[in-house]
Amino acid sequence: MYYGSYKDPREVLWILGVILFLLMIATGFVGYVLPWGQMSFWAATVITNLFSAIPVIGSSIVTWLWGGFAVGDPTLNRFYALHYLLPFVIAGVVVLHIWALHVVGQNNPTGVEPKTDKDVVAFTPYATIKDGFLIGVFCIVLAWFVFYIPNYLLSPDNFDRANPEQTPTHIVPEWYYLPFYAILRGIPDKLLGVTALAASIIVLAFMPWLDTSRVRSANYRPLYRQFLFIFFGAVIGLGYLGAREPTGGYVIAARILTTYYFAFFFVILPLLGLFEKTKPVPNSISESVLRHGVPAGGSAPPPPGTQG
Repeated sequence: MYYGSYKDPREVLWILGVILFLLMIATGFVGYVLPWGQMSFWAATVITNLFSAIPVIGSSIVTWLWGGFAVGDPTLNRFYALHYLLPFVIAGVVVLHIWALHVVGQNNPTGVEPKTDKDVVAFTPYATIKDGFLIGVFCIVLAWFVFYIPNYLLSPDNFDRANPEQTPTHIVPEWYYLPFYAILRGIPDKLLGVTALAASIIVLAFMPWLDTSRVRSANYRPLYRQFLFIFFGAVIGLGYLGAREPTGGYVIAARILTTYYFAFFFVILPLLGLFEKTKPVPNSISESVLRHGVPAGGSAPPPPGTQG
């Protein structure tokens, strides 16, 4: 979002990324149900009940998801099958995502398309070392959680066996769903809340057309950069509010942040393209590097190569 990687000609690449995001959300949810603890059971009950807000066919969808008239063994079996199947779907979309990346090429912090060999560097060793380092750091952090504190982010209630007759005091999803959960709870009407929940993710796919600016990178868009940082703050704030009880000031704050969340896409992005005064965009990537990235005394431009 910061570097405008959703803009032409990378719309298909961006949309495939949003699809991957949705598939990851679905995979995480059905996997969270499998331990069949208290939070797993009630999370499945609450989330699947959201489909009942759909007019006419909502109740039939819920019954089909449950495999009956309540969350039970058939629901667990279906979610297990989905949790096994969805990673293969994700792998297929990843292949499409990589294909789309190689068709249009990757974006860069300047947002300017490469014009000559001076604008690009060899994928190996430059990109491979950078990506390999990041993967290594991520695996270290992941291993720390897996082997030393595997239950650190889990709710204590989920260690209790699922009990349909005992509702937990405060039902909340896992931390990575909290911003969207806050949007859902901030709207009093069930149908509008479910619509807003779905729209909060689907709207990402329409960013290539909602953003009317011809400048890609936020490095040259000062107003957009400020609004984008506020947007990031709003998402973090929604995540915090999603873990609080839906009472008093928490609900009001969630509604304010939800309003800004959607205003960013439907009001701010279209208008900024019309009124924002952008900084001069360099004619080439190498020009930008020479202008900002070379220390006193100067040095040669990046070595020629092929774009990864």
